[in-house]
Amino acid sequence: MIQFLKLFGKLGTTYLNGRISKSEAKAKHAADWDTVAQQNAGNSFKDEWLTLLFSIPLILCFIPSAVPYVKEGFAVLEEMPDWYQYLLSLVVACSFGVRSAVGFMNRKK
Repeated sequence: MIQFLKLFGKLGTTYLNGRISKSEAKAKHAADWDTVAQQNAGNSFKDEWLTLLFSIPLILCFIPSAVPYVKEGFAVLEEMPDWYQYLLSLVVACSFGVRSAVGFMNRKK
């Protein structure tokens, strides 16, 4: 019986060590992904383009005659299919190297 418990304990330890290693590998891969995205950002205009696009509604909110258009635009975006909304969040996350943006967009649902 004691041998069985030792074997069971050893299997449990091996399993937990494997899970820890897998988790560490995922974290390293994610950090590498962010690093590459940031390095590539220096050679691309898409970050500036996205910043400009996301700034337009912000600026228009301070122009009273434009506010209804901004509100209507966001209402229309909210009605877009989920796949489009996820794709948009993925584009932003890839461009800025922010993996958490995808999780943030998923939480809104």
